[in-house]
Amino acid sequence: MSNDNDNKYSVPGLERGLRILMAFSAREPVLNGADLARRLDIPRSTVFRLLQTLESEGFIEKAGDERNYRLGVAVLRLGFEYLNSLELTDLGTPVIEKLRDQTGFSSHILILDQRDAVFVAKAASRELVFGSVRVGTRLPAHATAVGHMLLGDYSLDALRKLYPERKLDAFTTYTPTTVEALYKVVQEDVARGYSMSQAFFEQNISTIAAPVRNHLGEIAAVISVTIPQARVEADLLASGLVETVVNAADELSHKLNYRANPRSSSASPAASTAR
Repeated sequence: MSNDNDNKYSVPGLERGLRILMAFSAREPVLNGADLARRLDIPRSTVFRLLQTLESEGFIEKAGDERNYRLGVAVLRLGFEYLNSLELTDLGTPVIEKLRDQTGFSSHILILDQRDAVFVAKAASRELVFGSVRVGTRLPAHATAVGHMLLGDYSLDALRKLYPERKLDAFTTYTPTTVEALYKVVQEDVARGYSMSQAFFEQNISTIAAPVRNHLGEIAAVISVTIPQARVEADLLASGLVETVVNAADELSHKLNYRANPRSSSASPAASTAR
């Protein structure tokens, strides 16, 4: 179907209102009408009317003065309603709580949203280590171990469409900076059955992640544990930490009606190429 046919039922006013909401972010939580009009290429008078409508419905609110706005509580309400509707979080929360209790580390479920890995469920460590991660936090998929697992179903062509730029943003020396390098890392992690980073994205933080598959065999999410160490100690790996994370991901996959062929071999920490 052509784009013309796809767009003939769209509502321009609604589309513009949604674009305004999407313009707000953690980096730019406060914007004014002039900023939005310029950034979105929408007439100021139209932006003003849209802002008034969104404010009346609670989706934005004044921030400090009459010109600046931030997201309102109605957006948060929608976010919680979305999370509550996810079978993934309903079924997965007991799994990551058990994983947290088994390992002592904060455990999470993340999904892929375009180019971001998004935290949708969290079981915090009893010691409240790494408390800065909240449900809704986003991480760049190309630069993180959790993101690499989430990209595991992407072909090289699909990754090129997702990342059309020649160079990818580098956060550390370990970040893949080309699509080809990213694809290689992703395929290595998928073949291994889990990913592990050691201060790969953030200093003094290590992560182990394993894929959660749905009834179609597609990667629907990842389960991860966050370890407050720059490197994962050998005795911790020898204790079966990787296998515990993989087993948790397998348990949630089973709850989502994924049925896999028996593994030819279980995940082994010795097989990891830690980054």
